[in-house]
Amino acid sequence: MTSAKVTEASEEGYERGLGSRQVQMIAIGGAIGVGLFMGAGANIAKAGPSIILMYALAGVVIFFIMRALGELLLYRPVSGSFAEYAREFLGPFFGFVTGWTYWLMWVVTGMAELTAAAIYIHFWFPEIPQWVSALVFLVVLFGVNLISVKIFGEVEFWFSMIKVTAIIGMIVIGLGVLTLGFSDAGDTAAVSNLWSHDGFFPNGIGSSLMTLQGVMFAYLAVELVGVTAGESENPEKTLPKAINTLPWRIIVFYVGALLVILSVVKWTEFSAGESPFVHAFGKIGIPLAAGIVNFVVLTAALSSCNSGMYSTGRMLRDLAANSEAPQAFGKLNARRTPAVGISVSVALMGIGVILNYVVPEKAFAYVTSVATAAGIWTWMMILVSHIRYRRAVDAGRLPASSFPAPGGALFSWVALVFLLGVTVMIAADADARVCLYVAAGWAVALGIGWTVLKRNNPALTDRDESRFEKVG
Repeated sequence: MTSAKVTEASEEGYERGLGSRQVQMIAIGGAIGVGLFMGAGANIAKAGPSIILMYALAGVVIFFIMRALGELLLYRPVSGSFAEYAREFLGPFFGFVTGWTYWLMWVVTGMAELTAAAIYIHFWFPEIPQWVSALVFLVVLFGVNLISVKIFGEVEFWFSMIKVTAIIGMIVIGLGVLTLGFSDAGDTAAVSNLWSHDGFFPNGIGSSLMTLQGVMFAYLAVELVGVTAGESENPEKTLPKAINTLPWRIIVFYVGALLVILSVVKWTEFSAGESPFVHAFGKIGIPLAAGIVNFVVLTAALSSCNSGMYSTGRMLRDLAANSEAPQAFGKLNARRTPAVGISVSVALMGIGVILNYVVPEKAFAYVTSVATAAGIWTWMMILVSHIRYRRAVDAGRLPASSFPAPGGALFSWVALVFLLGVTVMIAADADARVCLYVAAGWAVALGIGWTVLKRNNPALTDRDESRFEKVG
């Protein structure tokens, strides 16, 4: 990495406290969350065994997105990556919208993870109200994020380590049931369960495709590795390694785990609101294992919420640095963490506690659909920024990245079309459509905010537009 890039990243003021092992595990942990552990139950009930194909298909698209992001990150590694690239290649308005929308995504995702964590606590303590558990977790993780990025990285490392170890253990035990026939599920466990109960597409291909919006939620946070760029010790080395291992993570943790689970237990036994992993081990007849798995999925939820708090503070600071948010969000505390931005974000995540009090049975579905819509916008901006960047490189206006995406801009176009298709499916799904209503309201709010911003600071818009014209 050039010295100019080192200086640029360092001048953001953050402590470079994330080592290689922590960045690697943050990347791995970002690919294993509540969307898999909790959301997969509802998706299996809708699509049957074909949900494996949906996760694989979405995983290919996610890899295209991450390679596009990787090329941009090695061109210019900054903590506010998504908003910065949108601002540079699409203009100031898109940087403003992307930064605030990514912030919203993590605030809402934090609500989803708090909800899931509270549900998992019911496994052991059904008498504790969901909102109480959600509030306790919110306060504890808030404290972790205020201390330092090193503490955040270490907590996230161990959260991710628990998830990885547990899923590998689940796969090994499931394979043992299939090959050796032990346990209560041994008599019925068979690979033929993938097609013998009304086929691989039991509810039709259309129903399977309609699960893609839920499947995409499972992959939210894989892009978090981009936010760590400003605090990684050696982004030139750690970021490509983290991104290039993504296909293996998808194959093992999503496709592999679901193949084993749906072979051990027939798909008709799974339902929404229950972790398929917990159900599978209960079916195998190992109560202790079911409790362990429940603990693992609890850590997955807390891990994602922890990452959300980290990300929101950094994104608000990037917005403040570009005069697109109150300047108070740009301040770092003595430990070089954006404490004000984190505190405001956590306060808004507290809405999730209220939802768990008012509508505990619907809280998870509501917030995941909104988070998915915000995530899709972020991914689209990464792809469009990458397309514009490649155009500028081809024209000789910008230097080439040391980590070029395979296929150039072509695969970014493929992924962009796929995401547009998922958006259409969201509009066609009555349960998920609520997120589009929220998106419309959010668009109005951003439009008003941008109008006020231009009126109060026209020089900022002129400066950014000049930069935009230079890169095309």
